[in-house]
Amino acid sequence: MTTRLIIARHGNTFNPGDIVTRVGGRTDLPLTDSGMEQGRKLGLWLQANNMLPDVVYTSTLRRTQQTARAALSAAETERPLSSLPQFDEIDYGVDENRPEAEVVARLGEQALRDWDERALVPEGWRVDVDLLIRDWMAFGDMLRTEQKGLTILVVTSNGIARFAPHMTGDFAAVAARHNIKLKTGALALLSCTDDAPWRVEAWGVSP
Repeated sequence: MTTRLIIARHGNTFNPGDIVTRVGGRTDLPLTDSGMEQGRKLGLWLQANNMLPDVVYTSTLRRTQQTARAALSAAETERPLSSLPQFDEIDYGVDENRPEAEVVARLGEQALRDWDERALVPEGWRVDVDLLIRDWMAFGDMLRTEQKGLTILVVTSNGIARFAPHMTGDFAAVAARHNIKLKTGALALLSCTDDAPWRVEAWGVSP
């Protein structure tokens, strides 16, 4: 019996021409019109690929909840949202909601590449990596026991999603094969069968 986990990043929160900032868990922005459209495209993808979720989780932030609702509406299905703080975006510390150009100037491009490619947390951010990993591992264990055989959708943020590959037991291998930074509106698909480890079926799919 296969359990499927779809992890989606929320849609856009900035319009063209806006000053893009480093939006973390303390900044609760709504989706833009294009972000809502990304949510709808996610729903159509789920419908077309026969992956309508049995259970839906989001963070407590508006951008993830709006994405999930747009997806469910487009997929013509109704599910309650379980909103969990563990899926809230990370706290970017001194860089929270600062213009991206300022963040690059403070940290340097290499530090941000290390974050995007290897999930190495830059200095000044408030991130408990061990806790994030434990949360994903515990969530995966819960799914395989309490929601075995179901299709689960999690709509979260980029800083949280990149730690999900730890569920496979080989984060480095997943990071070597895939760009662990999900684009807005993009998704990853993981699955597990009975007692077998979680495996990444796809990563970075943009509906």
